Amino acid sequence: MDRTTSAVPPVRKGPPGPDEPIARECVEGYLYSRDPLQVLLFRRPPARGSIWVPVSGKVDPEDPTLDAAIRRELLEETGLADPIDLRSLDWQVPFRADNGEVWRLHAYAVEVPTGFAPRLSPEHDAFEWVTPAEAATRLHYGDNREAVALLVGSVGRAARNA
Repeated sequence: MDRTTSAVPPVRKGPPGPDEPIARECVEGYLYSRDPLQVLLFRRPPARGSIWVPVSGKVDPEDPTLDAAIRRELLEETGLADPIDLRSLDWQVPFRADNGEVWRLHAYAVEVPTGFAPRLSPEHDAFEWVTPAEAATRLHYGDNREAVALLVGSVGRAARNA
């Protein structure tokens, strides 16, 4: 047996187990406008798969809260500094990152003015306003589609409570 070679553990794959620790927190912002309800999607450039996604990013050590992290990501990825409304969808989903670690997403509803045109960052090469039904067909990840369904319910509840 060669003791000079150290074995590198394989990158874990598959869904995370219930007892696996969370290595990184992430945030996602689902931008929307009302009357009629529209969702703003962003397309990643070809080097990142040309997939449609919400605003998203990792919580940085200097972010004091998850709310601060999503506000920073909104500013970085869209130029949006002051949304009409920003609220947690009270939904978190653990997932396995490409490096095998377990990360956790925290989803936010972000209301913006109708027709808001974001300033795209290098993370995206296009944006489009779509209906929630169209968003469900375009979004690449299943958890993104679930979050849009939660967004629709959240906006409906907010309208009934207004």
